[in-house]
Amino acid sequence: MTLFPLISAIVAAPEAITAPEGGAGLRRDSYDPGAAHRPLAATLAVGLPVALVVAVALSPMIVKPKPVLSPLIGTLIKIEKPVDPPPDKQPETSPTPKSHSVREAVKPLVDLGPRTDLGAEVKPFVPDPIPYDPGPPARPADPPAPPPLVLAKLDPRYAAGFQPDYPASEQRREVEGAVRVRVLIGTDGRVKAVELVSTDSPGFFEETKRRALAKWRFKPATRGGVPEESWQVMTVRFEIKGA
Repeated sequence: MTLFPLISAIVAAPEAITAPEGGAGLRRDSYDPGAAHRPLAATLAVGLPVALVVAVALSPMIVKPKPVLSPLIGTLIKIEKPVDPPPDKQPETSPTPKSHSVREAVKPLVDLGPRTDLGAEVKPFVPDPIPYDPGPPARPADPPAPPPLVLAKLDPRYAAGFQPDYPASEQRREVEGAVRVRVLIGTDGRVKAVELVSTDSPGFFEETKRRALAKWRFKPATRGGVPEESWQVMTVRFEIKGA
């Protein structure tokens, strides 16, 4: 349906609506209360649909047409599949003549001069020492025995003064007997101490002790040639002469 026939149909519609049913019209001298409002209502009834129709009909005409692009003309190029390049051929080289020396066969890129170390120094293999078990501790050696002691002896130069005096009390009673004493002889040969071992009379011990400390002289005992103090037991006899 085009635009103009549609508008004609809408305009003709109010005329058909305004005619009363049955074909009977109002009389000219009759009073109609809504007659003053009918032209306005008819105008609205006709104008509003016409405006809507015109707006709907003209809306496609306002749209701008899409620009027509000229078709692209090109040439189809066929791309061939790349072919793997053949493996590089190694240049043929003439065999290197063998040499008796390794240094002549391979020439270094940088000349480092003559080498002095032609090989690593090979040292003899030394095995690890086996742990030594000393065992139980050794018994310490006995110290060397000291040289023997040479006993003291009466000095013959003083033999005449060896015999002590006879005690007067024992002589009056004509008592004879003997006394044994233990004397300490110093390194100078003199008697330093006198101890009683046995006696027949106390007077014999007292006289012997006095004489030993005053007159007895000895050659001292020695050990390895060195004088030492020593103890020695001496026996003295008391006898009355001419009895």
